[in-house]
Amino acid sequence: MYEDIFESIRHAAEKRNLRERTIQLYCSNVSYFLRCTNKPVTDLTLEDAEAFLTMKRLEGRSPETHNHYRSSIKFLYKRVLKIAWDDEEVPAMKRERNLPTVLTPQEINAVIEATDNLKHKAIIATMYSSGLRVSEALHLHYDDISRTNMTIHVRETKGRIDRYTILSQRNLDLLTEYWFQCGRPKGILFPSSWTGDYLDISSVNQFFKASAKKAGIIRRVSSHACRHSFASHLFESGVDIKYIQSLLGHVDPRSTDVYLHVSNKTLLGIRSPFDVSEGGES
Repeated sequence: MYEDIFESIRHAAEKRNLRERTIQLYCSNVSYFLRCTNKPVTDLTLEDAEAFLTMKRLEGRSPETHNHYRSSIKFLYKRVLKIAWDDEEVPAMKRERNLPTVLTPQEINAVIEATDNLKHKAIIATMYSSGLRVSEALHLHYDDISRTNMTIHVRETKGRIDRYTILSQRNLDLLTEYWFQCGRPKGILFPSSWTGDYLDISSVNQFFKASAKKAGIIRRVSSHACRHSFASHLFESGVDIKYIQSLLGHVDPRSTDVYLHVSNKTLLGIRSPFDVSEGGES
């Protein structure tokens, strides 16, 4: 029904070198918006976008979901339909800035030990030991692992900026064991056993949560805790925040500054002034 619109969205997105996943998300969200609005595309107004997004907000959609809808509709209006867009009239929802969940080194090791599947164990260890996002770990290829330089070349990054991060010797040993026992993959490092293609992110979250539960971790965690724990543990061990920013691939240093808040202050040698006597001794 809206094939011409989707084709126009794809054309405009490809001109801007947007990712295929982003294009598909735009088309899916726009399709939902058009079905809800139930108006000819030529009759759409800014008020229609505002009414739809207000409805999503009142339904209790998360700020992330709401803003995904908004970005898709804004792209449709500005780049395809050439309808004037006003950020003041149709604002993005403020996102809650919750502190990330950080596991202790003992908890990370417990999760890895509780993971029976060797491929899953290697994925979790790689995310933690090198500070990778889930998608980055799943898009690794055999040639991205350098035994000579003890580095990992991260290509499929969130900001499309390649980087190198550190390769742990313990993780290299585990990756070597995995590689020999699981088919010696030469392309995708962690291929799906069913399709041979990249694994799905949701499957990683599922087996990570199952392993965390098996390890006795009762608080809510996701696989992204591996990356958060990597950064926090480096900071606690005295690594400069600028090096951590580089390893994580953060363009904005404010993204890395959050680990100042979640790191163990005792390990950093910070003491409360209340524990210091008037004479300067505790």
